[in-house]
Amino acid sequence: MRRVYKYPIPEQNYFSLDLPRGAKILTVQVGGGKPQLWALVNEHTCTTKRNFRLAETGELIQENTEELNYIDTFQQNGGNYVCHLFEIK
Repeated sequence: MRRVYKYPIPEQNYFSLDLPRGAKILTVQVGGGKPQLWALVNEHTCTTKRNFRLAETGELIQENTEELNYIDTFQQNGGNYVCHLFEIK
């Protein structure tokens, strides 16, 4: 059975989330004043650890860009704080 679930995004440059295997990330937005990730998941599958990179606009990204998969951009504080979420392959 598939459902859309919401996962809080830690405000850290690098973090991992345990998502059901095969989860499809739909969007990243601010909900309740904090960044959230929404994913389409099969709630009956085992979870797997997925690694992410959060970068502010203008921040130096030292990783090889071929190792990063762009997910989405979100803004907070009226657009004064803009971050970009990448999944590390």
